[in-house]
Amino acid sequence: MFRALSHRNYKLFFSGQGISMIGTWMTRVATSWLVYKLTGSAFLLGAVGFAGQIPSFVLAPFAGVFVDRWNRHRLLVVTQVLAMLQSAGLAVLTLTGTIQIWHVIALAIFQGLINAFDMPARQSFVVQMVEDRADLPNAIALNSTLVNGARLIGPSVAGVVIALVGEGWCFTIDAVSYLAVIGSLLAMTVTPAEIVKVAKGSNVLHQLREGWDYVRGNPAISKILLLLAFVAMVGFPYTVLMPIFANEILHGGPYTLGFLMAATGTGAVTGALTLAARKTVLGLGRFIPLAAGTFGAGLVAFSFSRWIWLSLILMFITGIGFMVQMAVSNTLIQTIVDEDKRGRVMSFYTMAFMGTAPFGSLLAGSVAEKIGAPNTLLIGGLGCVIGALWFQRALPRLRQFVRPIYIEKGILPELRTGIFDTAEVTSPPEI
Repeated sequence: MFRALSHRNYKLFFSGQGISMIGTWMTRVATSWLVYKLTGSAFLLGAVGFAGQIPSFVLAPFAGVFVDRWNRHRLLVVTQVLAMLQSAGLAVLTLTGTIQIWHVIALAIFQGLINAFDMPARQSFVVQMVEDRADLPNAIALNSTLVNGARLIGPSVAGVVIALVGEGWCFTIDAVSYLAVIGSLLAMTVTPAEIVKVAKGSNVLHQLREGWDYVRGNPAISKILLLLAFVAMVGFPYTVLMPIFANEILHGGPYTLGFLMAATGTGAVTGALTLAARKTVLGLGRFIPLAAGTFGAGLVAFSFSRWIWLSLILMFITGIGFMVQMAVSNTLIQTIVDEDKRGRVMSFYTMAFMGTAPFGSLLAGSVAEKIGAPNTLLIGGLGCVIGALWFQRALPRLRQFVRPIYIEKGILPELRTGIFDTAEVTSPPEI
């Protein structure tokens, strides 16, 4: 289950990132609570989410070109330093009592600009940290475990810190936590041979078009990204509405918000560990519609819940669903993508996940103002279920397309079936 940790660079990254991500989740919860406390507006909750994620939609495709051109290791050091400064700015403004909603929006935009470069670089750099490609799926699953393990701890700690000393100290802890991941990156040994080379004389727009044509011409990648984008837009904005559910629907406070987010993280960790235990990518494709449907059904049921214990169970289920869909999508794309297109393709992955969510956040905040948070979540959950059914119908055609790619890569012997159907595979290769 933890075989990817045998690689030194990945082990360093895993340990440093584990500490930093706890601080990141503390900041996410504290920001939502701060905005709701300052404004009491569902629309502004959505607006802040929009501001923090829209740069990824606009810039991620261009960032992917540069991720393929630049040293990904150095780029990650820069993005982590900038993110630390962003959290420090939030901390200073909040602790001095000068924080205003426009400060939060401006700093959210700044973080979004950082993420536009950080996320595709981070996803692409995993390949360089794990020398044995057979351990790549395990590394991606462990990454998901790490992020969602932090989601389990961070919101719980944030709820306590907010209740005791206020949001400003959550931002302070987050700023300090970045030192761990920066230190781990600087301790790595990355040889020039591990850096993907792209012709630097090529025109940026030409390379961007080349990446777009590659994604569009690959039905497996394009449909995986399309479903992820749709679910991120209609379903994932449930996070910006959580303060309303915690305060008005369940009649709680910051502790309740922390518990709800922690329940989501617990489910996500459960799903991630299950994926990490798998020894092959064969058969993963069928989990995509199953996970998306589970996520949507969980949101539908949560929209009707008025009991905290039931809400926590349903958040656990949604956590499993969304994390499994995201991690499996990442794993399959990273497995079949051409190496010289990896940065650009993962930028479209960032665009699908982080880029469409801001429109969903803004839409969810606006709709919640008119029909209420529960009805908004109900509509989003139903949309996720519909998307899952659409992808399920597309699976037979995707099996035929992916099969020769896996044969070419040596993952699937010629007489066996593709990654979306392992019924005939008696001894699937460990990859």
